Amino acid sequence: GELNGGYAIARDVLNDGLLALSAESVGSLSVLLNETVEYSKTRQQFGMPIGKFQVLQFRMADMFIAMEQTRSLLLAATLKTVEGHDDAAKAVHAMKAQLGRAGRKIAQEAIQIHGGMGMTDELGVGHYVKRLTAADGLFGNADVHLMAIARSA
Repeated sequence: GELNGGYAIARDVLNDGLLALSAESVGSLSVLLNETVEYSKTRQQFGMPIGKFQVLQFRMADMFIAMEQTRSLLLAATLKTVEGHDDAAKAVHAMKAQLGRAGRKIAQEAIQIHGGMGMTDELGVGHYVKRLTAADGLFGNADVHLMAIARSA
């Protein structure tokens, strides 16, 4: 490349890496939500499926909202990056920050609703939670990306 042009190349590669990692993580969020909803339909408590309890329905609705917000930000960041918008980097930072917060919320709710089984190796839930936790730390966690947004404002 050109002399002193390495930063732009590295930034573009980092943004592409963040998009790829985020796409994988959104897939993990989707699986966690789907498995949790299915589990709530089969797990019986007090003679009825736990999915009938209103408090758990609200928690799963919150999980759904967090996942959809993250998916929307991923789509927006990807489109802005591909189309070369000036605010593409800001969109990627916003998406990664949302991913960290939503990932933690959805992972914790999935474990809570699955109970102690949620972190065993027999269920995929624990594996997805571990991967989401690792993904949050890769390329900077949610707080790092929130600070990047604040610096660019």
